[in-house]
Amino acid sequence: MSGAADREPVFATRQSLGLMKSKLKGAQVGHDLLKRKSEALTKRFRDITRRIDEAKRKMGRVMQIAAFSLAEVSYAIGGAGIGYQIQESVKSAKLRVRTKQENVSGVFLPQFESFQTEGGSDFAMTGLGKGGQQVQRCRETYTRAVETLVELASLQTAFVILDEVIKVVNRRVNAIEHVIIPRTENTIKYINSELDELDREEFFRLKKVSGKKERAAAAEEVKRQAANKAGTDKENEIDEHSVERHDVLGDQDNEDVIF
Repeated sequence: MSGAADREPVFATRQSLGLMKSKLKGAQVGHDLLKRKSEALTKRFRDITRRIDEAKRKMGRVMQIAAFSLAEVSYAIGGAGIGYQIQESVKSAKLRVRTKQENVSGVFLPQFESFQTEGGSDFAMTGLGKGGQQVQRCRETYTRAVETLVELASLQTAFVILDEVIKVVNRRVNAIEHVIIPRTENTIKYINSELDELDREEFFRLKKVSGKKERAAAAEEVKRQAANKAGTDKENEIDEHSVERHDVLGDQDNEDVIF
């Protein structure tokens, strides 16, 4: 019973052995599937990490260009509030964001995608007096900045989700590999050892019973032979007595004399 804490509390029966073998097979199959899932998620995680690094570098360059462009606009229009002019001219957002999901080994990752709605531009009259080209260039620069920001947000969201999922999957893989499978194997070994012990006990019992039956049969045979011998001796004795009574005068071979 040593190592009882490292096995399942089951009775050593053939049925329990079959259940433990089925459980071990299922655990091994589940471990392989989870291992493949972890590898696929890790591969995608590394790809997202690389893309995040590229997006952050791109974001830094785009925001730097956008800041210079905004400074050019402010200088061109004479220091007037460009933000106030844009807020007054814009009636609805032209750059919008939509979401979709991507399935990666059973994990749904949200993806954000920016798009521009159709229709006339609300910036048509902005910068009409002066600085129109700088305003348009600044608008395009900030549009690229928002698109890069949306891409970075999508990658960051997928990064966080994948990080949590990979931790959970790896914990499950480690639990199956280091806890469930060894415990099930120890249980199977325990059941096999107990069943072997029962088989040995049964064999020894059958051997003892067979030996007892053989000794009883031998004793019975000895008794039977003794009884047969006693009966034969008695018959021989009876025959001798009958012969003696029949040949009392000793003239059984003589012929009768007729006078």
